[in-house]
Formats: sequence, structure tokens, C-alpha cells
Amino acid sequence: MNIKRTLISVSDKTGIIEFAKKLHELGIEIISTGGTMKALRDAGLPVVYVSDVTGFPEIMDGRVKTLNPYIHGGILAIRDNDAHAAAMKEHNITGIDMVVVNLYPFRQTISKPDATLADAVENIDIGGPAMIRAAAKNFKYVSVVVNPARYDEIISQISEKGAVSETFRMALAQEAYGHTAEYDACISQYLSKQLGQGQFPETMHIVMEKVQDLRYGENPHQQAAFYREKYFTGAGIANARQIHGKELSFNNIADIEAAYAIVKDFNQPAAAIIKHTNPCGTGVGETILEAYNKAYQADPVSAFGGIVALNRAVDKAAAEQLASIFLEVIIAPAFEEEAFAILAQKKNLRLLLAEIETKGEDKFLDFKKVSGGMLIQDADTAVQAETDVKVVSKRQPTEEELKQLLFAWKIVKHVKSNAIVVAGNNQTYGVGAGQMNRVGAAAIALAQAADKAQGAVLASDAFFPFRDTVDTAAKAGIKAIIQPGGSVKDAESIAAADEHGIAMIFTGMRHFKH
Repeated sequence: MNIKRTLISVSDKTGIIEFAKKLHELGIEIISTGGTMKALRDAGLPVVYVSDVTGFPEIMDGRVKTLNPYIHGGILAIRDNDAHAAAMKEHNITGIDMVVVNLYPFRQTISKPDATLADAVENIDIGGPAMIRAAAKNFKYVSVVVNPARYDEIISQISEKGAVSETFRMALAQEAYGHTAEYDACISQYLSKQLGQGQFPETMHIVMEKVQDLRYGENPHQQAAFYREKYFTGAGIANARQIHGKELSFNNIADIEAAYAIVKDFNQPAAAIIKHTNPCGTGVGETILEAYNKAYQADPVSAFGGIVALNRAVDKAAAEQLASIFLEVIIAPAFEEEAFAILAQKKNLRLLLAEIETKGEDKFLDFKKVSGGMLIQDADTAVQAETDVKVVSKRQPTEEELKQLLFAWKIVKHVKSNAIVVAGNNQTYGVGAGQMNRVGAAAIALAQAADKAQGAVLASDAFFPFRDTVDTAAKAGIKAIIQPGGSVKDAESIAAADEHGIAMIFTGMRHFKH
């Protein structure tokens, strides 16, 4: 369909003057409303005021201006339908071949700290979505443009062919419906909060935008893509920036998230090495090099091919150590120039920059997909201090034991349940992850720790259903245990700790990770 007449009414005026000038040069008539019309006329462009088309003024502070048969009839008419053509002729309706509209800045309005409900309501666009949806429905004949990034391509097609292809018009319609769906989702979420429906309203609208297509999913026979929450501006993996290396994979991104989640729980320099979303080694030190060396020494075998997260800038000394083995990814808040030069010599090593959030961040939601539905919960961001725990054994933990217990407790939160972590000297010694029984997880962690278990501490993500885990820990030389408590057989576990001279503390908080 040749484009002879277009309606322009945009809140986001990015590139609109240049676009309109090119449309005018192509002989296309422009209709417009209020603010857009003024901007175009100020640029010296001839514009037909929408009220001159409708024969009716803009009224009610602009709430009613385009809701008119002369506008919607011109947009919705099926051009090769004789009845529609007759109606257009009878009522003197002229077709509108392109609608260039984007919507009132509702999201920007509600993001202002002093925004009121009245402010929000006045920034709910009515005429705009109506025109967008009408044009999108009639994409066989009408082009609908909501995205300024499309302007150049549209001008190119009109210049070359005198029209926009039907395939492209359908793509524009799909984008338009996404635009209005996102807009309505934002309004729905806002009103839900105003009604006090909390984080879990009756309907949940999630707006995501694609970051990239991935080569494949968890396995080569699965297709995959990476999406981010649209308008998410906080620290997180979705906003990390890759500065070197080959393309990230599905599994890389899942592992990066697991590594990142650990190191952001620490104020002091911390390093985590991840394999298959579980930490094979975590360390804390005075420097990021010391932290990384502790993480690596915890399990050098598993560290090979791992994902490393660091919560401090990577310096030259750390880079030299990191470069000494094969790693898939390193993520950190910064890479010093010399460090980057060293690591960039490995052409496939992915280097990512990510802001590290501090503790006390805002709550966010965690999603787990099930067949035909979704589980949604508050993310487990709790980090406990020594004042939040209770000693239940006869023996009090030493100051150093308490420090190591809290270190291990931070790590066990990030291990797949059933989870056990053995630690000491600000370093993990052994990790038992994802086992079907707790004593089995302890056996794995203690076996990995080997002689280092002597005098070490043990953390369990959930309570002990029986005393067998305490007995197993005692045989390996564990001196202190941290666990949530809450079992009907807590007394047996406490008694076992007292028999073996083990200090035991309860947190009162479980950290299952499924």
C-alpha cells in the first residue's frame, strides 16, 4: 500500500523532526496533535491539525482529541472492501496509511518520588493505545510505528518502493501490540500497589526484553535465549557487560549468577568458583588475590573450567594466578589495565564487568518455572550476624569458630539442598551438594575436606532430623556446627554435640535451595 497520509502523535520525540522532514520530502501529508504538531510546525513543516480533520476541538484537557470516526475510520477501513469504501465516501473519511504514535510517559511519571495517584492517572494514555491497536489490527493496509529505531528503515522502504512491505507491516504490528501490552502491564502493576496487593497480585505481568540468542540451551539439542527484565536498572547479571571472550552459553549465565550471588554477600574481598551452579571453592582474604587463592585451593580439581566471581577489581597479581588455569568466565566489578592485558591473551576466556550490590539491597522476586505455571517467592537475600544466632550446646564457640561458622553459613545458603559446607580460615574445605539425605551430604563434604576437617566448622542449610550427622562430623574432627534447628529431635543433636565437645549454634532460619 502506498503511503499518502500519516498521523504523528508522539510522547518520545526522538528523531521525529528528521523523520517527518523526510516524509514531507516524499510528498506524504502529515496530521498531528497538540505538542507534536507544535514541534513539527516550529521546525517549518506543514502539518494538518487533527481538529481540522475531525471538525471537533481537543476537549477535556486533551483527554478527547483522536477518538473520532474521521480518525479511526481512516485507520480501520479495509481498503479493498466495497462496503468500507462506500462508507468512507459517504462520510467523507480519508484513509490514514501510517500511524506514528508512542505513549504518555506513565513509567517515568510514577518513578518520580513525589508522583501522586492523580499524576499517574493523568498520564494514562487513551487515544494513543486506541490508534496503535487500530492500526496494528489493520496492518494489511496500515503501517504502525511505535519505535523511533524503525524510522530509517521505513524511509528506506518508502524511498525505494513507495510503500512498506506487508511482512514489515506485520512486524511493526507485533511490536506495537508489545508496546501497548507493556504499557498496560505497568499500569496494572502500579494500581495493584496502590490497592495494597503486595508482591503477589491476582495476576502477574512480567515484561522481558531479549538480550541475545544463545547457541543452545543446557544441551545442544535445546534452543535458548537470554532475556532481562525490561527497565531493570540495578546491579545484576542481566546488566553485566562482557568486555572480552567468546559468546556466553546458557550454562555459563546460570553459573555466573550462582557465583555472583555468593560474593555479593561479603563486605571483605571474596572469591567464588562455581561448577554446575554449586561452589567448589569460596575464599575471603585481605586482598582479592588471597581470596581467590583460598577459593582455588579448596578444590583445585573442580576449579578447572570453572566460573569465577570476585567482588573487587582484578589487579595484575590476581590476573596472573587466574590465567594459570583454564577458566570459562571471570566476573568482577573492574579489571585493571595490566590485569586485562594478561587475561585478554586467552581469546576464549569471557571477562564480564558487573556492579556488586551491597547487603541490604531491595527485595526482589525469584521465579521457578513448572509445567503450565510459575512459582514466585521473595529471593533469599538474608545474611545473618552473630547477634542473630543462639548457642545451644554446653561449649561456647570460640571467637574464631564463630567467625568461621558465619562464613560457612553464608556459603551453604548458595549450595543445592541437602547442603553441607565444611570450612575454616575463611575458606571452604568441603562441599556436599544436592544429596537425598543430610548425612550423605556431610560424608561428601567431610571426605573432600579430609585432614582439614580436624578443628574445622560445619554448616547445614536445614536442621538435622537425626543425630547421625553430628556423630559423623565428630569422627572427622569438626569442632563447631551451625544449623537452623527446628527438628523434633533437636535435643538428640544437641546431646550428641555435648558428648563430643562440639559447639553448636542455631540460626532459626533455613536456607533450602532447590
